[in-house]
Amino acid sequence: MNAPATATTAGFIGQSVRRREDARFLTGRGQYTDDIVLPRQSYGFFLRSPYAHARIKSLDASAAKAAPGVLGVFSGEHFKAVGGLPCGWLINSLDGSPMKEPKHPILADGKVRFVGDAVALIVAETYAQAKAAAQLVEVEYEELPAVVDCAAAKLVPGTVHDEAPDNVCYTWGCGDKAATDAAMAAAAHVTRLEFRNNRLIPNAIEPRAANAAYNPSDDSYTLYVANQNPHVERLLMCAFVLGIPEHKMRVVAPDVGGGFGSKIFLYAEETALVWASKQIKRPIKWTAERSESFLSDAHGRDHATVAELGLDANGKFLAMRVTTTANLGSYLSTFASSVPTILYATLLAGQYTTPRIYAEVTGVFTNTAPVDAYRGAGRPEATYVVERLVETAAHEMKIDPAELRRRNFIHEFPYATPVGLTYDTGDYDATLKRVIEIADVAGFGARRAASEAKGLKRGMGYSTYIEACGLAPSNIAGALGARAGLFEAGEVRVHPTGKVTIFTGSHSHGQGHETTFAQVVADKLGIPIDDVSIEHGDTGKVLFGMGTYGSRSLSVGGTAIVKAVDKVIAKGKKIAAHLLEAADTDIEFENGVFKVAGTDKSVPFASVSLTAYVPHNYPLDKLEPGLNENAFYDPTNFTYPAGSYVCEVEVDPQTGVVRVDRFSAVDDFGNIVNPMIVEGQVQGGIAQGLGQALLEHGIYDGESGQLLTGSYMDYAMPRADDLPSFTIETAKGTPCTHNPLGVKGCGEAGAIGSPPAVINAICHALGIKDIAMPATPHTVWQAIQTNR
Repeated sequence: MNAPATATTAGFIGQSVRRREDARFLTGRGQYTDDIVLPRQSYGFFLRSPYAHARIKSLDASAAKAAPGVLGVFSGEHFKAVGGLPCGWLINSLDGSPMKEPKHPILADGKVRFVGDAVALIVAETYAQAKAAAQLVEVEYEELPAVVDCAAAKLVPGTVHDEAPDNVCYTWGCGDKAATDAAMAAAAHVTRLEFRNNRLIPNAIEPRAANAAYNPSDDSYTLYVANQNPHVERLLMCAFVLGIPEHKMRVVAPDVGGGFGSKIFLYAEETALVWASKQIKRPIKWTAERSESFLSDAHGRDHATVAELGLDANGKFLAMRVTTTANLGSYLSTFASSVPTILYATLLAGQYTTPRIYAEVTGVFTNTAPVDAYRGAGRPEATYVVERLVETAAHEMKIDPAELRRRNFIHEFPYATPVGLTYDTGDYDATLKRVIEIADVAGFGARRAASEAKGLKRGMGYSTYIEACGLAPSNIAGALGARAGLFEAGEVRVHPTGKVTIFTGSHSHGQGHETTFAQVVADKLGIPIDDVSIEHGDTGKVLFGMGTYGSRSLSVGGTAIVKAVDKVIAKGKKIAAHLLEAADTDIEFENGVFKVAGTDKSVPFASVSLTAYVPHNYPLDKLEPGLNENAFYDPTNFTYPAGSYVCEVEVDPQTGVVRVDRFSAVDDFGNIVNPMIVEGQVQGGIAQGLGQALLEHGIYDGESGQLLTGSYMDYAMPRADDLPSFTIETAKGTPCTHNPLGVKGCGEAGAIGSPPAVINAICHALGIKDIAMPATPHTVWQAIQTNR
């Protein structure tokens, strides 16, 4: 990794500039939603269902309304006239019928459908008063049968929604079924696996929070919210739920302490607060307790899959066939329908030339918290299917796992996969070769012998992944069911002194945009990085933008900014031409200086910016004053980062304890703006991936529907001693061919590539075909006993 650069280093792209935002975070000067206290602030508390599925027979709030400090109590009855929370992606079933879309009420209306379903909002002068008054709300429930297991959902008809009598939201397919079936039938060898992709519960450092204020003087609203895409929050809430004119709603997402996808969505809580703030004409703040977050934040993954890979006698891939049942939870969350379909099945080609692929996905409703995007969103699930099949096939056919991958890698680009994507560039041999070197695969035998001498089992697992980042383009996504655009916006505001403020529709909640975006702009304009400031997260300041998710910020949001900077430079050339008495076609711009080509005549950027605002030296009839420009960018394709990972584990056969001894990763992210930030992103992703592989599992009781892993006492998060010292490299890279920065996404890679590498290593150590995630000591010990 490059040494951190100073703030005045020239040539900022490729430099490990220290994160500018960290100073306020490390000194406690960040401002999060819960830090915001408005005049006449009141507080909200949500009464939640203790049942997974029940009919609300009656609700009596009279005692609560009379409790000290209470300003209002609201239930589902108050929200009957407003819309339900919308789903942002329409999926059609194989028969052409649209997916089932039962109403997702703001507060439970007649029924509760998961433990934690919000039943009532209590507003009081203090949070303690609101929480105490909630205990006085009397709700009579009639408990109903519940289903929590996606694999069993179709076996318990009519449980969740009347609109979906078989609990099926859609049955969707991708690829050529007939051709795939024929190729599988002709295969010399078929590897088959049946497994679950375990349910994960997001746990960002900052829980969800919102503070909604109604202003009666102009009938407007301001919502402060911990959210990854404030413009989308505003659009969905205004246009589809509450009917508020968009220009009357300002949404501000201030500092946000992590999201990982769980803060993309429009949730019931902030929607209820906005509506209720008008009723009591006071601002209302709510910050989730951690136990609430476990119950009510959208969860991730939760697939049941049967997967098959057909190969010829030489190990050449012929076909892949995948059948998945995806748990959507009790209601359709904002992007829930697209995650196990568009973002999952289209990645099943991986890095390989498999000519035939068919995937069929059934999305089912259950009496659990809604399931939606979580770091990687469909891509980790796809990579797990592909890489577990490939590794298992290699061992079954007695072919070295790295060699089997090489035989099937894609080498010619662009490459159109049989599941609808076109990879523009890549070099998969290079990343695999390099990870084998840094992982010291050649020394594995000696390390294995040393482990055996200690009574331990050692295994090595590979994983090669490819990811599709920066959803695009809008017109194709729209044809596939997207109900929103996928562009991004950027505005460059040059001040008279040459300082620059950038407004971006992307949102930073840990990614380091205030540093990385400033590096790009400073590099392009040839000015000090300290002369560039970044504004984001406020719909009152920023052009309409789509926010941050799917590793899109730099490739999409950064490109929008670059396009706006290009417009600034183009106008600057015209101003410089008048100052230098030359034709604007003869003006060049480099390192912050406009100059006449072939001469020593020049003028610095700051002089041009001052002239733009003091326009004494150019004709106003040809150029208007000012130096502000904006741009929108809609990508023509995804970006396709890829990489190769090697994991090495030691297993204690007496206890089943797995220790990750070594983990090596080589990623191709195209061009790199800040290597230090990229390395941090990969490390964080691998940590979350190892958490899924070894520790984390959201479990509901099969009969009662109670969440059994509702706290850190029961839901195991990875700690420092669960992780090795990672060996991480970023390859020289194959630049993306369709954005001017040549960058690809990096934020989700570690979480995508690491789980199969870990499980492959454990299976290798134990000499078994499969083991369930998470591979807890109990699960591993049982596998050892079964396979003695």
